[in-house]
Amino acid sequence: MTHTLHRRGTAESLSGDYVLLMLKAIGVNDTDYIPKLQEFLRICLRHNPVNIGCETKGSLYEYLPEEIIADTRGDTHAVFDNPQAVTGALKGLKEADLGLSVVVSGIFATVDRCLAEAGLKHHTANFSLGIWGKTEKLPADDILEITTMCGHGMIATNLVKALIEELKAGRKTPEEAARVLTPNCTCGIFNPARATRLLVKAASKKP
Repeated sequence: MTHTLHRRGTAESLSGDYVLLMLKAIGVNDTDYIPKLQEFLRICLRHNPVNIGCETKGSLYEYLPEEIIADTRGDTHAVFDNPQAVTGALKGLKEADLGLSVVVSGIFATVDRCLAEAGLKHHTANFSLGIWGKTEKLPADDILEITTMCGHGMIATNLVKALIEELKAGRKTPEEAARVLTPNCTCGIFNPARATRLLVKAASKKP
Protein backbone atom coordinates (compact mmCIF):
# COMPACT_ATOMS: atom_id res chain seq x y z
CA MET A 1 0.00 0.00 0.00
CA THR A 2 1.53 3.30 -1.06
CA HIS A 3 -1.21 5.93 -0.84
CA THR A 4 0.39 7.24 2.36
CA LEU A 5 3.86 7.35 0.79
CA HIS A 6 3.86 10.49 -1.32
CA ARG A 7 3.50 13.20 1.32
CA ARG A 8 5.68 16.17 0.48
CA GLY A 9 7.49 18.62 2.70
CA THR A 10 10.62 19.43 4.59
CA ALA A 11 12.15 17.02 7.10
CA GLU A 12 11.05 19.38 9.87
CA SER A 13 7.44 19.39 8.68
CA LEU A 14 7.31 15.63 8.06
CA SER A 15 8.75 14.95 11.51
CA GLY A 16 5.21 15.56 12.80
CA ASP A 17 3.47 13.20 10.38
CA TYR A 18 3.22 9.40 10.71
CA VAL A 19 0.55 7.05 9.36
CA LEU A 20 -0.14 3.52 10.54
CA LEU A 21 -2.21 1.36 8.23
CA MET A 22 -3.55 -2.15 8.83
CA LEU A 23 -4.83 -4.29 5.96
CA LYS A 24 -5.62 -7.85 5.07
CA ALA A 25 -4.06 -9.87 2.24
CA ILE A 26 -6.62 -11.40 -0.12
CA GLY A 27 -6.49 -15.19 0.05
CA VAL A 28 -4.03 -15.16 2.96
CA ASN A 29 -5.67 -13.66 6.05
CA ASP A 30 -8.96 -12.25 4.78
CA THR A 31 -11.27 -14.29 7.03
CA ASP A 32 -12.31 -13.07 10.48
CA TYR A 33 -10.23 -9.94 10.01
CA ILE A 34 -12.76 -7.29 11.04
CA PRO A 35 -12.29 -7.75 14.83
CA LYS A 36 -8.54 -7.40 14.24
CA LEU A 37 -8.98 -4.10 12.41
CA GLN A 38 -11.21 -2.91 15.24
CA GLU A 39 -8.61 -3.86 17.84
CA PHE A 40 -5.96 -2.05 15.78
CA LEU A 41 -7.98 1.15 16.12
CA ARG A 42 -8.54 0.63 19.84
CA ILE A 43 -4.80 0.19 20.39
CA CYS A 44 -3.96 3.28 18.33
CA LEU A 45 -6.57 5.36 20.16
CA ARG A 46 -4.72 4.75 23.44
CA HIS A 47 -1.82 6.80 22.02
CA ASN A 48 -3.71 9.96 21.03
CA PRO A 49 -3.76 9.88 17.21
CA VAL A 50 -4.65 13.15 15.48
CA ASN A 51 -6.90 11.21 13.10
CA ILE A 52 -8.21 7.71 12.52
CA GLY A 53 -10.34 6.29 9.75
CA CYS A 54 -11.40 3.44 7.54
CA GLU A 55 -11.92 3.49 3.79
CA THR A 56 -15.43 2.08 4.21
CA LYS A 57 -16.56 4.61 6.83
CA GLY A 58 -14.68 7.88 7.10
CA SER A 59 -12.50 9.77 9.54
CA LEU A 60 -12.47 11.06 13.08
CA TYR A 61 -13.63 14.42 11.73
CA GLU A 62 -16.91 12.93 10.54
CA TYR A 63 -17.66 10.24 13.11
CA LEU A 64 -17.04 9.34 16.73
CA PRO A 65 -14.29 6.77 17.35
CA GLU A 66 -16.80 4.10 18.38
CA GLU A 67 -18.78 4.67 15.17
CA ILE A 68 -15.66 4.16 13.05
CA ILE A 69 -14.71 1.03 14.99
CA ALA A 70 -18.21 -0.42 14.66
CA ASP A 71 -18.27 0.04 10.87
CA THR A 72 -14.65 -0.79 10.05
CA ARG A 73 -14.47 -3.15 7.08
CA GLY A 74 -11.51 -2.26 4.84
CA ASP A 75 -8.04 -0.77 5.15
CA THR A 76 -7.81 1.03 8.47
CA HIS A 77 -5.61 3.96 9.46
CA ALA A 78 -4.30 6.06 12.33
CA VAL A 79 -2.27 9.28 12.08
CA PHE A 80 0.16 10.50 14.73
CA ASP A 81 2.07 13.76 15.07
CA ASN A 82 5.03 12.52 17.13
CA PRO A 83 7.33 9.46 17.11
CA GLN A 84 6.76 8.66 20.79
CA ALA A 85 3.10 7.93 20.06
CA VAL A 86 4.08 5.80 17.08
CA THR A 87 6.43 3.75 19.26
CA GLY A 88 3.70 3.28 21.87
CA ALA A 89 1.18 2.13 19.28
CA LEU A 90 3.70 -0.27 17.74
CA LYS A 91 4.46 -1.79 21.13
CA GLY A 92 0.74 -2.34 21.67
CA LEU A 93 0.35 -3.92 18.24
CA LYS A 94 3.33 -6.20 18.80
CA GLU A 95 1.85 -7.40 22.06
CA ALA A 96 -1.58 -7.94 20.47
CA ASP A 97 -0.05 -9.92 17.57
CA LEU A 98 -3.16 -9.52 15.41
CA GLY A 99 -1.71 -11.28 12.37
CA LEU A 100 -2.40 -8.58 9.79
CA SER A 101 0.11 -6.41 7.96
CA VAL A 102 0.94 -2.99 9.40
CA VAL A 103 2.43 -0.27 7.20
CA VAL A 104 4.16 2.70 8.84
CA SER A 105 4.75 5.84 6.77
CA GLY A 106 7.05 8.65 7.80
CA ILE A 107 10.67 9.78 7.72
CA PHE A 108 12.53 6.52 7.20
CA ALA A 109 15.19 6.92 9.90
CA THR A 110 12.60 7.97 12.48
CA VAL A 111 10.24 5.12 11.62
CA ASP A 112 13.13 2.65 11.88
CA ARG A 113 14.00 4.06 15.31
CA CYS A 114 10.37 3.68 16.43
CA LEU A 115 10.37 0.08 15.23
CA ALA A 116 13.60 -0.67 17.08
CA GLU A 117 12.26 0.87 20.29
CA ALA A 118 9.17 -1.30 19.96
CA GLY A 119 11.29 -4.42 19.46
CA LEU A 120 10.46 -4.73 15.77
CA LYS A 121 12.18 -4.32 12.44
CA HIS A 122 10.77 -3.49 9.05
CA HIS A 123 10.00 -6.27 6.61
CA THR A 124 9.87 -4.20 3.42
CA ALA A 125 10.65 -0.57 2.64
CA ASN A 126 9.10 1.59 -0.09
CA PHE A 127 10.42 4.99 -1.12
CA SER A 128 8.59 7.62 -3.14
CA LEU A 129 10.53 8.68 -6.23
CA GLY A 130 8.63 11.95 -6.46
CA ILE A 131 6.50 13.22 -9.33
CA TRP A 132 7.55 12.74 -12.95
CA GLY A 133 6.33 14.45 -16.10
CA LYS A 134 5.17 18.03 -16.63
CA THR A 135 5.77 19.13 -13.08
CA GLU A 136 5.41 22.77 -14.11
CA LYS A 137 1.66 22.13 -14.20
CA LEU A 138 1.60 21.19 -10.52
CA PRO A 139 0.41 23.55 -7.78
CA ALA A 140 3.01 25.34 -5.66
CA ASP A 141 4.91 23.29 -3.09
CA ASP A 142 3.06 24.85 -0.13
CA ILE A 143 -0.22 23.63 -1.63
CA LEU A 144 1.16 20.17 -2.45
CA GLU A 145 2.37 19.75 1.11
CA ILE A 146 -1.28 19.88 2.15
CA THR A 147 -2.99 18.06 -0.72
CA THR A 148 -0.59 15.09 -0.73
CA MET A 149 -1.68 14.21 2.81
CA CYS A 150 -4.67 12.62 1.07
CA GLY A 151 -3.25 9.78 -1.01
CA HIS A 152 -6.34 9.52 -3.22
CA GLY A 153 -6.29 13.19 -4.22
CA MET A 154 -9.54 14.13 -2.47
CA ILE A 155 -8.22 17.45 -1.12
CA ALA A 156 -8.90 19.97 -3.88
CA THR A 157 -6.15 22.46 -4.72
CA ASN A 158 -8.62 25.33 -5.10
CA LEU A 159 -10.20 24.56 -1.74
CA VAL A 160 -6.79 24.86 -0.07
CA LYS A 161 -6.17 28.14 -1.89
CA ALA A 162 -9.59 29.47 -0.83
CA LEU A 163 -8.96 28.57 2.80
CA ILE A 164 -5.58 30.28 2.73
CA GLU A 165 -7.37 33.43 1.57
CA GLU A 166 -9.89 32.97 4.41
CA LEU A 167 -6.98 32.89 6.87
CA LYS A 168 -5.43 36.00 5.37
CA ALA A 169 -8.75 37.84 5.68
CA GLY A 170 -9.21 36.71 9.26
CA ARG A 171 -12.47 34.92 8.50
CA LYS A 172 -11.19 31.53 9.69
CA THR A 173 -8.61 30.33 12.18
CA PRO A 174 -6.01 27.80 10.99
CA GLU A 175 -7.72 25.12 13.08
CA GLU A 176 -11.09 25.86 11.48
CA ALA A 177 -9.55 25.69 8.00
CA ALA A 178 -7.92 22.34 8.78
CA ARG A 179 -11.29 21.02 9.99
CA VAL A 180 -12.82 21.95 6.62
CA LEU A 181 -10.14 19.99 4.75
CA THR A 182 -9.87 16.88 6.90
CA PRO A 183 -13.22 15.12 6.20
CA ASN A 184 -12.56 15.20 2.45
CA CYS A 185 -9.91 12.50 2.99
CA THR A 186 -12.30 9.64 3.71
CA CYS A 187 -9.57 7.11 4.53
CA GLY A 188 -8.60 9.21 7.54
CA ILE A 189 -4.91 9.60 6.66
CA PHE A 190 -5.04 13.42 6.55
CA ASN A 191 -3.09 15.04 9.39
CA PRO A 192 -5.06 18.06 10.68
CA ALA A 193 -2.34 19.05 13.15
CA ARG A 194 0.25 19.34 10.39
CA ALA A 195 -2.29 20.95 8.06
CA THR A 196 -2.87 23.69 10.64
CA ARG A 197 0.83 24.53 10.69
CA LEU A 198 1.13 24.39 6.90
CA LEU A 199 -1.88 26.67 6.43
CA VAL A 200 -0.32 29.25 8.75
CA LYS A 201 2.92 29.06 6.82
CA ALA A 202 1.18 29.41 3.44
CA ALA A 203 -0.98 32.32 4.62
CA SER A 204 2.03 34.20 5.95
CA LYS A 205 3.97 33.87 2.70
CA LYS A 206 4.57 37.20 0.97
CA PRO A 207 2.99 37.56 -2.51
